[in-house]
Amino acid sequence: MSTPLVLSFDTSAAHVAAALLCGDEIVVRKVEEMKRGQAERLMPMLEEVLAEGGKRFADLDAIGVGIGPGNFTGIRISVSAARGLALGLGIPAVGVSSFDAIEAGNSRIGVAVVPGPRGQGYLSPRKGAPYLATEDELIDIMHDVPLLTPKADSLVDQIARLAAQRYQDNPTRPAPLYIKPADAAPPKDPAPVILP
Repeated sequence: MSTPLVLSFDTSAAHVAAALLCGDEIVVRKVEEMKRGQAERLMPMLEEVLAEGGKRFADLDAIGVGIGPGNFTGIRISVSAARGLALGLGIPAVGVSSFDAIEAGNSRIGVAVVPGPRGQGYLSPRKGAPYLATEDELIDIMHDVPLLTPKADSLVDQIARLAAQRYQDNPTRPAPLYIKPADAAPPKDPAPVILP
């Protein structure tokens, strides 16, 4: 069996991050902090990562993508790109939650938390569904165990590693992990009428 080549990326927070994994080694990684413009920057960054690694999209065995939780629009950008690339290249795309990536990249005991809006944080308890914890709840938890938060470079590395482990298991198409609804409000104007 050949060494798997996996391209991973994540835009679930205020960054664009991409990594190229060949076997067990991250051969190229790029991370840029940004609050806006991820949609415009993602594809050029992926092309740069591949070029620096001496590879092409056609060489890939799989795509790994961060599915969140995090920024609503950022997650949609990555997941849409991953699904489109996978379809066009005929390879699997593997969605990896930030919780899984944090835990895979940490040898310390603690609770994986993804920063949320207004000092809150997304938690994934061992039993139960992920939820948005208040700032006070996070402070209470920190008294018992450390909070493990993601760094963009280790997050994208672990997304690649987990995708390499999972891509041959016939994964379902990546889907966003939304824990709370988008902050955007629906329009107040009535919906347009569709004429026959």
